[in-house]
Amino acid sequence: MPLSPLPLPDADIALDAAWLQADAHQALFQELRMRVPWETHRIRLFGREVDSPRLSCWIGDPGAAYTYSGTRFVPRPWPEVLLPVRQRLSRELGIAFNSVLANLYRDGRDAMGWHSDSEVELGPQPVIASVSLGATRRFVLRQRRDPSVKLALDLVPGSLLVMAGDTQRHYRHALPRTARPVGERINLTFRRIVG
Repeated sequence: MPLSPLPLPDADIALDAAWLQADAHQALFQELRMRVPWETHRIRLFGREVDSPRLSCWIGDPGAAYTYSGTRFVPRPWPEVLLPVRQRLSRELGIAFNSVLANLYRDGRDAMGWHSDSEVELGPQPVIASVSLGATRRFVLRQRRDPSVKLALDLVPGSLLVMAGDTQRHYRHALPRTARPVGERINLTFRRIVG
């Protein structure tokens, strides 16, 4: 199934709910769960440092360092299992991705708050290619100038969500907590660090 544009004003966002077949996304989840050196990143929130509510790993080419929430992350080397995913995304989207943020959400208490991927290293119109593995979770986007303009998506395992153009300038996005029982989820957000 090809990428389908989603109806959101002032955004360039598209979804392929079955980008990876079931056997591929299940195997990738298991490999990453075991092999990635997951860690708790410290982030600055309302002027103080706290543990982020998920496990993460910044992966990329040498030199693809990234500063987020006041912390500079030096990339860990690419796991072999991610190279075919990176190559396929680069080929299909025409972007030479040089990094990926891997996030592990252990249960419904792990989350990602409202933010935009608008760091200077990503350039003025970043392309973020987000691959979901494991449990289905709700992903929401909300327009900056009019928060009533929003979109909620249930990202299923194997799905690919691409945010491009001015999406990061006009929207914030989040992965909210949920009280319902939910299994582990790994999210891979491929990026290109440009400077």
